[in-house]
Amino acid sequence: MNKTTRSYNQFCALAKALDIVGERWTLLIVRELLSGPKRFKDLQGALPGIGSNLLSARLKDMESQALVVRGKLPPPAASAIYELTERGSGLGKVVGELVKWGFSLLGIPKPEECFQPRWAMQALLVTFDPEAAQGVSETYEFRIDDEIFHFTVHDGKAEGLLGPASDPDMVLVATSLEFLTLGFGENQNGYAIKKGLIKRGTPEMLTRFGRIFRHLR
Repeated sequence: MNKTTRSYNQFCALAKALDIVGERWTLLIVRELLSGPKRFKDLQGALPGIGSNLLSARLKDMESQALVVRGKLPPPAASAIYELTERGSGLGKVVGELVKWGFSLLGIPKPEECFQPRWAMQALLVTFDPEAAQGVSETYEFRIDDEIFHFTVHDGKAEGLLGPASDPDMVLVATSLEFLTLGFGENQNGYAIKKGLIKRGTPEMLTRFGRIFRHLR
């Protein structure tokens, strides 16, 4: 274990896991890397409040624990990137369960709290209901502020990716505030129609999306 990392010094699986991922920011770095490799500046931009020295220290600790590896983007960029190892990717389920547990703690966003639309993409994936998705084959694209992400649903399975879809069935364009207000409940179509958020597809598709990716109560 890295000398700078504190340990609970307990022979317990939970304590050993928390020795590695219990440090502040570690799981949020994992959250960002679950959607794909990132450059240092991408991580820093996605984690408001973390200093460059602290981010460097956390990444070094995570490298030493074989959670992340450094690579390089192909030319002409050739920038250094960080990506999860197989061991690091295994934390995806842990992050997902924490997201489920944390839904009830969200409440109404406070003025000082930042929000990035990509976080909603990851959160919605853990609310996916395979039964509601049976027989459905649709792609839903969301353009929120300056971010774009999409969900592809096909017969009981779903995938969420950053970036635009090749041929989406539904496209919704909104600000972060409108997106959070929408909420994706089954009775939110009135708000979407009033605001003109659905740029492609139908309100029924949004209703279906709300049933497939339902908030946990």
